[in-house]
Amino acid sequence: MKLELLSWNVNGIRAVEKKGFLDWLEKRKPDVLCLQETKAHPDQLSEALKGPKGYHTFWNQAERKGYSGVGVYSRRKPLTVLSGMEHKLFDAEGRVLTLEYPEFFLFNVYFPNGKSSENTH
Repeated sequence: MKLELLSWNVNGIRAVEKKGFLDWLEKRKPDVLCLQETKAHPDQLSEALKGPKGYHTFWNQAERKGYSGVGVYSRRKPLTVLSGMEHKLFDAEGRVLTLEYPEFFLFNVYFPNGKSSENTH
């Protein structure tokens, strides 16, 4: 089975919606689209973003509104979906979604900035 899997750091899903994201999604029609840095909770999204025709959508958002977050649009319904890593320290920022399909696991991960720092812990 051939699937088109795309990943995109949108730097704000509401901003890309205003720039034609839904038209692009309708034309491109990827099987799975992983989004990072959505910067929104699902209750802040339009109905069109939450449920475009032909897609199942899944979200993991940061506790703090307007910060990080990931989302997945999938044409196939996964067997299971896990938000986060089941560890409170790491899950507060909404950076991981894991979708299980019969043939594979899909990990959508938004990694923190990797800049080096003089501060060490």
